[in-house]
Amino acid sequence: MVKGLNLTEGPIIKKLLILALPIMGTSFIQMAYSMIDMIWVGRIGSSAVAAVGTAGFFTWFAMAFVIVSKMGAEIKVSQNFGKKDFEKVKKYVRASIQINLILSIIYSITMIIFNNPLIGFFNLGDEIVIDLAKTYLIAISFGLPFYFINPVFTSIFNAIGESKIPFFINTSGLVVNIILDPIFIFGFGNFNGIGVLGAALATVISQIFVSVLFIFLIFKSNNTLFKINIFEEFNTKYIRNICKIGTPVALQSGLFTVFAMILGRIIAHFGPVPIAVQKVGSQIESISWMTTEGLAIALGTFVGQNFGAKKFERIMKGYKSILAIALGVGIFSSILLIFFGDIVFSIFIPEKEAIITGTSYLKILGYSQIFMCLEITTSGVFNGVSKTHIPSIISIILTGLRVPLAYFLSKPNMLGIDGIWWAISVTSILKGIIIIIVLRRFYKKEKLFI
Repeated sequence: MVKGLNLTEGPIIKKLLILALPIMGTSFIQMAYSMIDMIWVGRIGSSAVAAVGTAGFFTWFAMAFVIVSKMGAEIKVSQNFGKKDFEKVKKYVRASIQINLILSIIYSITMIIFNNPLIGFFNLGDEIVIDLAKTYLIAISFGLPFYFINPVFTSIFNAIGESKIPFFINTSGLVVNIILDPIFIFGFGNFNGIGVLGAALATVISQIFVSVLFIFLIFKSNNTLFKINIFEEFNTKYIRNICKIGTPVALQSGLFTVFAMILGRIIAHFGPVPIAVQKVGSQIESISWMTTEGLAIALGTFVGQNFGAKKFERIMKGYKSILAIALGVGIFSSILLIFFGDIVFSIFIPEKEAIITGTSYLKILGYSQIFMCLEITTSGVFNGVSKTHIPSIISIILTGLRVPLAYFLSKPNMLGIDGIWWAISVTSILKGIIIIIVLRRFYKKEKLFI
């Protein structure tokens, strides 16, 4: 029996909302993992936040490898589901899981073996922060295979329109994380707590819990799309197709993290407080980009199914509907960050100096929220029609521009630390404007669906 949500027929807005709301919820859940960690770790102090945030760059970088199989699965599964070619759906599901497992093992081993030079790259200068960062990175690396596979399971369910399932499973994992975080970090009863290491272990255990739930549900399901053997011989055709689609987005994600690491090194010259501010500030800002990312994933699935079914007229109607919601998210985020940044930031780090610097960060980034939402949402259209390279090129070029711009603007005779925040904000604005222009040109010249 084949199950899923057919997005090629029926009312567009209703179908999109049925699909999008759980995906948005899942995006919030994924954001909440890191945010809750930061809230509790922030109670230890800025040094702990700086350590977790620095090591967190490498879990962030891991997403570049996850995205290869995740994006390939989302697009190829949704397109073939729209065509009703369910045998190909199963082959793409198998190939995506195989790719993911191999990459996760390689990446985990690399993080554990090379933790010292990886943390050393940031030139943190504080031995306590360095030791805490290494501890967090090693501990989190043992759970990376589960961190890798959960987004792929999520994307496969989303691609066939079953977005409620990953939402409930990821929510269950978050509940486990919420319970374990304060216990492992600060202790309970006779257990004294283990600080930063506890935050890492709480995350690892919750990710394992999510993986177990996914696997249990797949084995119990009567949906024939999941009746596959992942240990069958590798099919190079399907693996190659997935890599072709996923690699541009993976490259974008990886370089985004590399550029962020370089910015982190520039920020480190200003001391541990700005490092902590950037880590926490990016978590707060993720309220908008993770929500919009959820919308973009839903849009990509909608576009993919209708592209596979050759119902092109529904694609742009769906895009306009999702874009309206994304603009609402952007406006709300701008107001929150610009006018209420101090209140929001004080929830995470209740230190006066951090609140002052953090408020400035949020205000400057607040001006770019609408444009960032435009960029992410519009990427969903290109991804759904397998043109993943277009938004990736735009993002790579302009995100890379942040490095020289930040270096120049952060000089003492310029804007100091605020110059780095302005470099991020200005380039986000440019990305939103340019991708809209490119979409209009492609659509007018009828090259979007070729």
